[in-house]
Amino acid sequence: MKKLIIQSFIGVLLFFSTWFALAQIDWVSIFNTEKVTDKTEEKLGTLFWDIIKKTEKENKTPSVIATVDTIVNEICVANKIDRKSIKVHIIEKDEINAFALPNGHLIIYTALLANSDSPEELSGVICHEIAHIELNHVLKKLIKEVGISVLISTTTGNRNTEVIQETLKTLSSTAFDRGLEKEADIKAVDYLIKTKINPEAFANFLYKLSDTEKETIKYLTWINTHPESKERAKYIAEYYKKKNTTYAKILNTKTWNKMQEDLKIATQN
Repeated sequence: MKKLIIQSFIGVLLFFSTWFALAQIDWVSIFNTEKVTDKTEEKLGTLFWDIIKKTEKENKTPSVIATVDTIVNEICVANKIDRKSIKVHIIEKDEINAFALPNGHLIIYTALLANSDSPEELSGVICHEIAHIELNHVLKKLIKEVGISVLISTTTGNRNTEVIQETLKTLSSTAFDRGLEKEADIKAVDYLIKTKINPEAFANFLYKLSDTEKETIKYLTWINTHPESKERAKYIAEYYKKKNTTYAKILNTKTWNKMQEDLKIATQN
């Protein structure tokens, strides 16, 4: 009798544990995300990029492009990510920001490059945004904040320029859910470790921008869209310290300094 009671208790406990776990999953977002076909995502990415391309100025300085490409290439190769799926665009902007668009478009502002003290710091931010792309966070965010019907309608002839611009603004200037943010952070650290890049620089970057906010740096959009920076830096540090890995420099100092110098000249012209 006692054994039967214990077994019944365990059964009830397992039922409610499973129910609770399933309840934490955002099934609506998952199924809605699946409704957005690859073709629709490709069209969305193209629409958003076309707006940026027409309204902003791309930086095409050879050393800047080469430096960023080297970092992205190394990350993709080490983590078995299709390099062609990540479409990098460097935009001349005095906001410290980087963000992902649908279909693998990665937007990086020149102010982020200028305010990164090392290629390792920049690599951390790039890994974080690639993680958002690879984990399909971009569409999940758009579906939640804009709605699947609006997304599909923008790619099927009912294109409202104002709606598209507002949707783009959602991606560039509003935060992901905390759960998605942490998932991207941890994935970014995994990417860094596999690329032999020390994740400490990523944590330090978060601390640095958080400490200088509203003091010496005026436009910290990336911090505004990624809240709780010190908290994030803390759990990032706790995570990578558990890993026993040796690291190497992703770029030599001469190459990095050359990029910074050329970037400064280009943005002054």
